[in-house]
Amino acid sequence: MALHHRPQVELTSYPQHPSSTAVADVELLQYDVTNPSGSNEGFSLPPTDGGKDAWLCLFACFMLEALIWGFPSCYGVFQEHYSTSDEFAGSSNIAVVGACAMGIMYMDISIWFAVLKYFPRLRVWATPVGLAVVCLALGLGSLATNVTHLILSQGIIYAIGGGLAWTPILFYIEEWWVRRRGFAYGATMAGLGLSGAVLPVILEWLLHSYGFRTTLRVCALSFVVLNLPILFFFKPRLPLSQTSQSRNFDMSFWTCSNYLILQSGNIIQSLGFFLPAIYLPIFARSIGASSIESTVTIILLNGAAFVGSLCMGIAVDKYHVVHCLLISAIGSATAVFLLWGLSTSLAPLYIFCLLYGAFAGCQSSTWSAIVRDTQEKRRGADSGMVWACLSAGKGVGNLCSGPLSEALLHTGNWSAGLAYGSEFGALIAFTGATCLLSGWGYAAKRIGWL
Repeated sequence: MALHHRPQVELTSYPQHPSSTAVADVELLQYDVTNPSGSNEGFSLPPTDGGKDAWLCLFACFMLEALIWGFPSCYGVFQEHYSTSDEFAGSSNIAVVGACAMGIMYMDISIWFAVLKYFPRLRVWATPVGLAVVCLALGLGSLATNVTHLILSQGIIYAIGGGLAWTPILFYIEEWWVRRRGFAYGATMAGLGLSGAVLPVILEWLLHSYGFRTTLRVCALSFVVLNLPILFFFKPRLPLSQTSQSRNFDMSFWTCSNYLILQSGNIIQSLGFFLPAIYLPIFARSIGASSIESTVTIILLNGAAFVGSLCMGIAVDKYHVVHCLLISAIGSATAVFLLWGLSTSLAPLYIFCLLYGAFAGCQSSTWSAIVRDTQEKRRGADSGMVWACLSAGKGVGNLCSGPLSEALLHTGNWSAGLAYGSEFGALIAFTGATCLLSGWGYAAKRIGWL
């Protein structure tokens, strides 16, 4: 199947009354093309798509992604510990904690984006304040005596603070990265994969050695120590006067068929996407893995997602997004049906983790291309709001996946062999189906809906 190269979008084709993001893009183009020396009526701006400041800001985005999203992405390690601990053993809503942390954070980004766009002076404070709330959430979680306390602290409060701390990335990437924006978002999303590959080992050791209370307190302190240096590089490129020209929201993209079709695939994928990360350690233990061996499943899953996100970020700058989504869908569905479903030992399970992490974990890196395609149809659409709504769509799927997974696990064992015959059979089949259907945008394009 031949992949068609994407034409470069001419930023000068924005309408007469563009959104604030479009204004920033036009200004960036004028600076880079007509005035490459950097002087602009008495003041100079650092270059886009490269240069020390752009790369340092991208590194800060990468680290914030790694720290803010990496912790809840490793909730499977906590879930296994909580399920066997004296405090929470036998509780039925342990999985809800992780679903709230990830799901609400995906969703509240759209709210925080609207707040920070309307009050641009708050952007510089959003990340430090949000990180302080995250630390508070982890501290409160260490005092929990039941699952409800964990849902409120490690789940809901963490998600509120994490979403606030992360949202300025949407503004800063738009300013620093123009022609290589897909790469910039892919590199940022890769931060989750890298931290998700490292954190499980640390968390497993802390939980086993000191218990969840000390572990959460150590994590809170680590957030402070690791994030303080990053904040010095995490800054806007444009002066405030250039970023506050428009506070209006053009939500017409919700009537755009391209956006709706690709958003639906995004939601479908998210219904099953998070289930392996939550249940793989438990599944591995069910086939005889030790505690360390079960943790390796999360390490491989996230490590492969790191590579996949980088590759997808580069690919969407060159090829049409539906082709990229189709590859992600087929690769991840094949891994689920043929590897996880047939696993009775660790070797095929580990191979599944690598393939699933690479093909499914990169899906968020396609959002910049979905934004680009949506703006081609709705010129006034704010790219940051389109991205935030895609994030909210994934959050809806994430929140639904918690109760769904509990229901799937209680359907009983199937009259089938291998992993399909275990208590995880329905969950495996559901995950594979959502992976496959997530790429239906390719079929929509073939029949002329896109």
